[in-house]
Amino acid sequence: MFDLFSGLPLAVGLSLVLALFLVLAFEFINGFHDTANAVATVIYTKAMPPHLAVLFSGICNFLGVLLGGVGVAYAIVHLLPVELLLNLSDGRSLVMVFSMLTAAIVWNLGTWYLGIPASSSHTLIGAILGVGLANALLTDLPVGAGVNWGKALDIGLSLIISPLAGFILAALLLLGFKKLFVGSKMHKTPEERRAIDNKKHPPFWNRLVLVLSAMCMSFVHGSNDGQKGIGLIMLVLIGIVPAKFVLDPASTPYQVQRTYDAVVHLGDFYQRNEAALGDFLALRREPGDEPPAAFRCDPQDTVPTLQAVRRELDGVRTYDALPPEARGRVRSYLLCLDDTARKVAGLGKLPAGEQTDLRRLRADLTVTTEYAPLWVIVAVALALGIGTMVGWRRVVLTVGEKIGKQGMTYAQGMSAQITAVGAIGVANLFSLPVSTTQVLSSGVAGTMVANGSGLHRRTVRNILLAWVLTLPASMLLSAGLFGLAVWVMGV
Repeated sequence: MFDLFSGLPLAVGLSLVLALFLVLAFEFINGFHDTANAVATVIYTKAMPPHLAVLFSGICNFLGVLLGGVGVAYAIVHLLPVELLLNLSDGRSLVMVFSMLTAAIVWNLGTWYLGIPASSSHTLIGAILGVGLANALLTDLPVGAGVNWGKALDIGLSLIISPLAGFILAALLLLGFKKLFVGSKMHKTPEERRAIDNKKHPPFWNRLVLVLSAMCMSFVHGSNDGQKGIGLIMLVLIGIVPAKFVLDPASTPYQVQRTYDAVVHLGDFYQRNEAALGDFLALRREPGDEPPAAFRCDPQDTVPTLQAVRRELDGVRTYDALPPEARGRVRSYLLCLDDTARKVAGLGKLPAGEQTDLRRLRADLTVTTEYAPLWVIVAVALALGIGTMVGWRRVVLTVGEKIGKQGMTYAQGMSAQITAVGAIGVANLFSLPVSTTQVLSSGVAGTMVANGSGLHRRTVRNILLAWVLTLPASMLLSAGLFGLAVWVMGV
């Protein structure tokens, strides 16, 4: 890890330290901001004492980050247009990273202080969109080129659909519990349990389900939300020390060969589908043409780009054999080939079997560009896990008592948590970021409606306001910080 500072000028080294600190600070705040939702029901229902719930939740979050892969991490990264990702080493890109992180931290701290279960996912995504749009305006690019709108739409839909699904499914699950277990003690609140049965804790099986579902929710939260920090750190590392991180320095000869083979097979794939893709990709271009000197991602340059990657990687067994500038070129070529393949998939001109082959080729193509070193994953996991153990009280009170007009029953807690685990787990399968806050809060609200408990209008209004305002507020804040920094620093 520490060898990444070797040979860096002092100013660059300090910038790297500050950037890494901001990312880990964001994940730490995410821990006590979002992860409080993962333990809210288990603490409120007294299924676990607070100190144990928070400790085990922190451990499960750590494991979730460690074992969750990097699919969601790069879904966040690819909100930025590929042309910008090609030039992460310039000063403006680093200003973008600092601006989006500062905006996300400020908004997260503000909503946490007010005890509002706002979404860290919404906040970060809004901050990324803000700096992308501001960069487009300041560089006279079309607004449509400032953000990867296709990816933004996918993520936006996941953030909208997941809380609605949480509300409906949690309500239906509770109604199922009420029908199957009529008169069960699971339909009591902790206060009723103490007053009627003189018992402090839930019945055994209800307690077991509450504890297990809370730990599962902590795990899936780590494997989803924790990846956002991984993606941000990779942006920082590629921007500040590109020679070491543009391609996975730990790539094995097999992985390098896999990348080379993917390029070869991708060329064969396009030739096989020349009738459908020939004009879009300029497949009839004369062999030997070179990618333009000022390289940009253009589907018309696909053939020379494929040829250039094959030349660069021919006979290469490890990336250490490539000089730093060649590694940068290979990364740029691979990013553009993947971006073009994504556009090809969206044309709707390929049969289902060919679409499947293209998805597999894209996975092989990015095996050494979409990665994260183990120390990055561990650092983010620790920041999120430790953050989980701090500052949980405010949000627990909101989720447990202030959403509904009555206290939460054990069945409501189980319904909301089981639904949240399922929703976040499905999102992980499709590498889509979702908000634990939104899914759980909407699930609790759904159980309150299904139980006839009613909703606290003020709390629900505040949660809805945070949900509606978080995206535009974080966009404006990050765009403003970015514009100010560009003006002051002249980058």
